[in-house]
Amino acid sequence: MTMKIKHIISQHRRDFQAEYECEHCGHTYQDYGYDDDNFHRNVIPEMVCPKCGKKAGADYRPLATKYPAWQEV
Repeated sequence: MTMKIKHIISQHRRDFQAEYECEHCGHTYQDYGYDDDNFHRNVIPEMVCPKCGKKAGADYRPLATKYPAWQEV
C-alpha cells in the first residue's frame, strides 16, 4: 500500500499534475510530479499521506514513464 497516482490531470514534457490517492485511507489530493524513473521509484514511495501520515509498503510497484529515459522531450 502506498500513495499512488490515481490519474494524470495534465502533462507537459516530463512535468505533470496528478491526483494522488492513499491506499491506506483513500484520501485523494492533487500535486505535481516529474515523469522520470527516479520520481516513480524513489519519490512516490516516500510520499507521506497528509491525512493518515503513512507511506508506501514493501509491495509498491512503480509506474513506467511516458517517455524512455534516453528520449529528450
